[in-house]
Amino acid sequence: MQQTNEVIGSFIDGWPGWAQILVIVAVIVCGVWLLQRLVWAILRRAAGHDQHSAKRKLVKHTSKPAGLLAIGVGLSVACAVIEQRDLMPAWINGWWAQALTVVNILAGTWLVIGVIAGLDDLILSKYRIDVKDNLRARRVHTQVLVISRTLMIIVGVVGVALALLTFDSVGRIGASLLASAGIAGIAVGFAAKPVLGNIIAGIQIALTQPIRIDDAVIIGGEWGWIEEITTTYVVVKIWDERRLIVPFSKIIEEPFENWTRKSADILGSVVLYVDYSCPVDAVRDELDRILDGHPKWDGRAKVLQVIDCTEKSMVLRVLVTAADSPTAWELRCDVRERLLAFLMREYPWSLPRRREQRLSDEDVTRARRGVESGRTHICDDPTLADAPSPPPTAAPVDRTPADEDPGA
Repeated sequence: MQQTNEVIGSFIDGWPGWAQILVIVAVIVCGVWLLQRLVWAILRRAAGHDQHSAKRKLVKHTSKPAGLLAIGVGLSVACAVIEQRDLMPAWINGWWAQALTVVNILAGTWLVIGVIAGLDDLILSKYRIDVKDNLRARRVHTQVLVISRTLMIIVGVVGVALALLTFDSVGRIGASLLASAGIAGIAVGFAAKPVLGNIIAGIQIALTQPIRIDDAVIIGGEWGWIEEITTTYVVVKIWDERRLIVPFSKIIEEPFENWTRKSADILGSVVLYVDYSCPVDAVRDELDRILDGHPKWDGRAKVLQVIDCTEKSMVLRVLVTAADSPTAWELRCDVRERLLAFLMREYPWSLPRRREQRLSDEDVTRARRGVESGRTHICDDPTLADAPSPPPTAAPVDRTPADEDPGA
């Protein structure tokens, strides 16, 4: 500091006070800022020419906060030099140093957050999730994203708290709050319960990992993929391009389906309703022909079974395996379409149909005679050959005026 003062003083001695202040501020601030720009230019060049590389992102995340911090440090040094030369105006002495302290604290906080974000990108760049075997990569992405965002929040809160503590009034308020720390802690705990609960749940998710980035899940009846994990909620990309926002507390407290918890392999099903005359063995042979060499079938399992019967049809279920849920969906649709086409082409009568019995004129005549004779059998059924006739209908009783109630 003394050497800086002597070097600058050798040039500006004898100048007016205001001119000396301007020169000191301009020289020191510009010098520190240019030094910061030079260092970051070297780092940017060392990071390579790819704008999307993790190293370039690290330099980009820290460039602006480092520039602001350099300006703040330059102003602090200039302020100290001006005070040594007894050039500081009286109206500045009260707030100038405190303002610079606050700026430097906030700039340093921003720089630390930028470093965390840059290291986040640097770590994640080594684990790609756009490959087939991405289980480990998705695990690392989930942990790094949740932990880094939690650290950012902690650093931000600490930075703002340090900046506020530079004010005497805030310090006095803090001392008075410490006297009633129990009541204040309870009040803050109840007020911040949702936020703190989600942050703690986020840390729990990062450690236990019930979900990971790019997991296929069913949450709240919606099927989709985990697209983003923040500090307090999860973004689920639903299959129709909608986004479902799910708080961490809901994931921790309520059950949901995770189709890729251990691996992405999945078993898909196709259900067909067919007539009882359907040749099941022929359908099995056709399923074998469909899956033979199919690019979406992974070859692990295939089966066709009759799983149920109704009064109108029987139910066939096809089980096939695929490498992941999107592939399984496409495979199921393809198998269903080609089996239906096979049945319509080769066995059209085996598709579900409603049976009706059409009566000829002779059958209608016989039915009428049967009703007149007291029998209601329309068709000859050997099981009913010896069935008794229905009981005769009781004859109506004629009522005469004498039979009527005289009081009616």
